[in-house]
Amino acid sequence: MHVVPLPALADNYIWLLHDDAGNAIVVDPGDAAPVEAALTQRHLQLRAILLTHHHNDHIGGVNALLSKREVPVYAPHDARIATATQRVSDGDVVALNLPAARFDVIAVPGHTTTHIAYTGEGVLLCGDTLFSMGCGRLFEGTPAQMLASLDRLASLPGNTLVCCAHEYTAANGRFAQTIEPDNASLSARRQEVDALRAHHKPSLPVALFIEQATNPFLRTDSDAVIAWGQRQGVEDDRVARFAALRASKDVFTG
Repeated sequence: MHVVPLPALADNYIWLLHDDAGNAIVVDPGDAAPVEAALTQRHLQLRAILLTHHHNDHIGGVNALLSKREVPVYAPHDARIATATQRVSDGDVVALNLPAARFDVIAVPGHTTTHIAYTGEGVLLCGDTLFSMGCGRLFEGTPAQMLASLDRLASLPGNTLVCCAHEYTAANGRFAQTIEPDNASLSARRQEVDALRAHHKPSLPVALFIEQATNPFLRTDSDAVIAWGQRQGVEDDRVARFAALRASKDVFTG
């Protein structure tokens, strides 16, 4: 399975997965134009659409894609996603024939209450829950929900390729460095990202084991993040520490 990030809108990535026979899946198509262009250029046939949550920059292109073809649209149980043909929830499996692919569905509330992720074929399609060196804002969920969601994603195999939905990596890295200034893995990842972005290349996908070593939101129990929380006067509780991290990122301007 080939995994391709399609830049869209201001800073989104629509994920295109396809096999060698020309069968394709797209994930969170907020805009139809980049998808149509990629399908044409690569001589692919769209076979399914996977959606993680209801925000328009993730679903805004679905109707236009469906206007030219009839394919299943997998989405969470959320009335705000009217284009869904197959509703899925935690523990469900999306099994596709063309292309032959299997994805487990994981409920990851936090960014929204009905947010889901798909994992399979060596990838994690996580929408706006997990970003490289960051995580999504809490628009509908609670810190406890988001931390539990991130814990679940962090428990996946370390070689899983994390396919985030936004190019936020450089800014996230600058924040992460303020939390763990002595983290050598984080410094190396930031250098790698700066080099990629200087050549207008995506910073994604990224292996989960790299996120486990560099992402403060996956490292709330690390000595460095615990020490940061203590300096901030945060009570010695991992949810409180995570909430403080997220609140600090919300106002970070570096």
